[in-house]
Amino acid sequence: MNAPNDIAKSLKWWIPPLLAVQFLTRIPVPGLNHLTGEQARYGLSRSVIWFPLVGALVGIITAAVLVGSAHIWPRAIAVIIALAVEARLTGAFHEDAVADFCDAFGGGYDPGSTHRIMKDSRIGSYGALGLVLSVGLRAALLIAMPQDLIIIALIASACFGRFLAVAVMALVAPAVTQDGGLAKDVGNRTTIKDLIWASLLAAPVVGLFAYWYPIAGLLTLVGSALFLLWFRALLLRRLGGSTGDCLGFAVYSGQLIVLLAALAIVDP
Repeated sequence: MNAPNDIAKSLKWWIPPLLAVQFLTRIPVPGLNHLTGEQARYGLSRSVIWFPLVGALVGIITAAVLVGSAHIWPRAIAVIIALAVEARLTGAFHEDAVADFCDAFGGGYDPGSTHRIMKDSRIGSYGALGLVLSVGLRAALLIAMPQDLIIIALIASACFGRFLAVAVMALVAPAVTQDGGLAKDVGNRTTIKDLIWASLLAAPVVGLFAYWYPIAGLLTLVGSALFLLWFRALLLRRLGGSTGDCLGFAVYSGQLIVLLAALAIVDP
């Protein structure tokens, strides 16, 4: 259901992008305390188109830390420092989602048990293994990435990962649950039009990566399309829709798809 016109008109144009920054990072964002609950929920639903640009901002900061650290320490240590700073910057938002998703889909056997495990704050063997492997793979890719490719690939992957979450929101309805959360509060209002706007905002960053490395861009397109087909079918079959943890898993998967595509074009 659309928000009443008076709520939409009461929001300044700059509130949704600030809400996107506040939601996806731990960066202090002034000027939002005056919002009512309804304004905040509606503003967050309008903020999803800005997710790719917030991801690009996170990628720029991570890349800057990595490059700066690499002038002092070896690449492997610089990558770990950069990922640690990024985790602090985002509150390990997406890493937590990866662990919850792997626990739920590894241990659940029907929609009820899958959702129950996903909401459990404890981490199990599936979650621990999934988190270690996903973060380890991302670190390994960044360590192996050539110097002239790592900055644009890191920024593009961060941008594209958040875009992929918007794509999942637009293509998969929220799962029917008794609690709220990002997928229910925002996913119900995310449309193909929002996905198009998110695409346009992501285009300067991801498009630059694809322009400089067209084969990597093509691999990213094919890989993300296959991922979305598989992921949508999995969510509908196992959960009946998406949740916030599913969206976080999509973010991390999108980052890995871009980095894998980028490294695939490098001669061994």
